Amino acid sequence: MKQWVLYSLITGFLIIGALLFSGCTEQQASPSAETITIGVVASMSGPASTTGKDIWQSAELAAEEINAQGGVFVKSLNKKIPITLVQGDDESTREGGIKAVSKLITQDNVDLLVGGYSSAVVSAHQSIVAENKVPYIISGGSSTSVSHRNDIDTSYMFFHRPNTDDSAKASMLFINEVVRPEIYKKFSLPSDRPLRLALIFQDSPFGKGQQVAVRNLTKDLDLPIEIVAEETFKMGESDFRTALTSVKAKKPDIIYAVTFLNELIPLTQQARRDVGLNTLILSIENNDDPDYYTGVGEYGDYTLMESRFSPYAIPKGSTAEPTKKFLEKFQTKYGGFAGMMGAATYESVYIAAKAIENAGTLDKGAVQKALSELSMDHMIEVMKDGKIRFSPDFHESSFDLYVEQMKMDPAAGEIRPQIVWPSSISETAFVIPDWYQPGSP
Repeated sequence: MKQWVLYSLITGFLIIGALLFSGCTEQQASPSAETITIGVVASMSGPASTTGKDIWQSAELAAEEINAQGGVFVKSLNKKIPITLVQGDDESTREGGIKAVSKLITQDNVDLLVGGYSSAVVSAHQSIVAENKVPYIISGGSSTSVSHRNDIDTSYMFFHRPNTDDSAKASMLFINEVVRPEIYKKFSLPSDRPLRLALIFQDSPFGKGQQVAVRNLTKDLDLPIEIVAEETFKMGESDFRTALTSVKAKKPDIIYAVTFLNELIPLTQQARRDVGLNTLILSIENNDDPDYYTGVGEYGDYTLMESRFSPYAIPKGSTAEPTKKFLEKFQTKYGGFAGMMGAATYESVYIAAKAIENAGTLDKGAVQKALSELSMDHMIEVMKDGKIRFSPDFHESSFDLYVEQMKMDPAAGEIRPQIVWPSSISETAFVIPDWYQPGSP
């Protein structure tokens, strides 16, 4: 408790110091501006650095594409202006995020911010953004505790991601509509038996947001699902064997894992290799990254993932060709594939450009208004109604989510995803592996 109080005091002093340093005044665009300066908030170091690199590189690719067309037309200047990106490393920590965002706003004088990953990290620097009234397109920070805040002014923040309620709902509907019937059919289980679900989640706003959403959805939708275990872990943890052993004792039918990429890989490996947990694992969209497919190895076979963008599974429809082109360009430039957070940040740079063009000025208030009124065709992630727009209440965009199942690809020597839900875009049927063992009757 003493450590928590000390940590809270330190964080509070950092926020206050950053705000005093910033002067708490709205920055106005210079009428002779020769560049649009966008700050990219990314975890370039620390536990989430793999994702941070993806965020930065994807933002860089978008800026280069826009600049190759001459930049963004700004009516008040009567010309196109190029984009300049400034990197803000949040170091995967709350304190690091406070320092990075304060510097981007007060020293680098950015016109706009994009990025942001961890809900805990984003929530720590939101006050600085609110006080300085800088438009911020956040591609992470999925917890509703970040986007539904009422203790600060979030009117300059726009969330280009599903929130924890959205992703949890997609996951739970899939479990109930697809996984449960298949398990019961294969093992001749009674229809009135509740499906046994185990939760393993990060002890953070992100993890707790998913926990609350799963609990509420199970109750509100009257799902025949029983939560038999709830195990937490600290962000950045790598040894999950104690938690997994406890989960195994509860005999679940499926595990719902709420993790970051660097956590999901060892959790999945340890579940089957070390603990002998022969059950299904469903993870959340932020793990849909090339490093997961490379790192998890054979233990990722038949795992499940709720997603909205994948480097290897492309939903049918109008976003398919743009997605292929994006992935080809990314691979040519960086020698690999972009992940989900990269895709969202790539789009965020284009969203920023469109809002500035619509506003006709770099004035931050005008850009904020343009973002509030934005309606543009979706790009590489499938959006509801095919449009990128932000809700009037919490400034959240709305995605069409899907679920993938992983299968080993002998040619690649790695697992590869295939979309199994919903049926409108599914590539193959969900499969229960031969080694799978259901929970207790």
